[in-house]
Amino acid sequence: MTFRKRAGGAVGLGTACIGLLLGGAARAQNAPAQQPAQQPAAQPAPAAAEAAPTPAATWQSSIKLSAQIEGGVSFNPAGPSTNFGQLLTDHANQAQLNQVLLTAERDIDTKNTGWDVGFKFQALYGSDGRYTQYLGEFNRVSTNRYQFEILEANATIHIPLLTEGGTDLKFGQFTSPLGTETIEPSANPFYSHSYIFNFGVPFVQTGGYATIHATPFLDVYLGGDTGVNTTFGGGDNNSAGAVMFGFGLNLLDGNLTVLALSHIGPENPSLTVPNANHFKRYLNDAYAIYKPTDKLTLTTELNYIRDDFAHADGYGAAQYASYALTDQLRLNGRAEVWRDNKGFYVTAFPGNRDFINAEAGLPATVISAPQTTYGELTVGVTYKPAGLPAPISGLLIRPELRYDHSLNGTKPFNSGKDPGSFTIASDFVLTF
Repeated sequence: MTFRKRAGGAVGLGTACIGLLLGGAARAQNAPAQQPAQQPAAQPAPAAAEAAPTPAATWQSSIKLSAQIEGGVSFNPAGPSTNFGQLLTDHANQAQLNQVLLTAERDIDTKNTGWDVGFKFQALYGSDGRYTQYLGEFNRVSTNRYQFEILEANATIHIPLLTEGGTDLKFGQFTSPLGTETIEPSANPFYSHSYIFNFGVPFVQTGGYATIHATPFLDVYLGGDTGVNTTFGGGDNNSAGAVMFGFGLNLLDGNLTVLALSHIGPENPSLTVPNANHFKRYLNDAYAIYKPTDKLTLTTELNYIRDDFAHADGYGAAQYASYALTDQLRLNGRAEVWRDNKGFYVTAFPGNRDFINAEAGLPATVISAPQTTYGELTVGVTYKPAGLPAPISGLLIRPELRYDHSLNGTKPFNSGKDPGSFTIASDFVLTF
């Protein structure tokens, strides 16, 4: 068994929230007055009063409040208790409430040429909380499958300095910007997640980073944090920091976007690894999103991770395709190959606190596999029914078929019995 620090988890790009906007509507004035009946001659009608100007939006009026509920089930005909190679959908043949996600946020205005301040606060309750918590926060509140966490608590500031586009600063606790898939469910094409999301990038980070808008098409990222899935003080399992850097591109009038980021720092727990601060882990992820037509979106992701202590490499690629058949129905596909050359990264955690304990270096049950090259193919649809009653603002229903297979003959699936695994899954995401 391999006891390890979490190597995977993304923010992703493009989170979907429903805001409540508070704004005033101008009331037009209409009025020439009626002429008295006894007046012998009509008087000139006064000019119609101009419409009152719309009041300027206030900072408070741009705060958005939303809620999401995600639940689902993943059927595995082989009948194992755990879907190996999956984390957030690891429980086989059991319905679960993945998330109740409450959000309050204010986005900074990208068109604002002056200073601007925003924030994001998210609280999560559900089975996903077993994997997405920060070390040192709410880890001992519950031993149940459904757990609570503060997923995001951060501030953002736009500074009109350094370049014409200015610089955006984010600091606090935030979901990782590495990777194309996200913890927030409505931003993903599938219920299940890729190997890259699970094992190749962080889930969450504590610290801060700057996005420097160097040119209209180039952004530069620079930042630092306490490490993968960690926080300050006792929430850092090795008391050493990490750095993050990379770049983003916005090309072809927004039809092609690229984000390439690296995260480097010690990640192994000091309780189990002597001189843990001397062994770095390198997490590198790059993806490109291309929209050749209004209906078709193609996403390509490349990932490489290395741990100095374990001398372990993990690397692979995922290709996504999404096609809008109608306004309500979208067809999705994902094909992925990911190599774990030491059996260090791709692991399963049967207990509700095993993942957190393993990150901290505490006793935990961790199920590992031999060195394996994993192949994964997932197809599904996203159905968005229209005409939903208030207060529901959105509903996603996402059935999928997934096949995982060892490409080098090992048998990591279905309790170590099979070289492959087939799952039929579906979830719903309800938004308010």
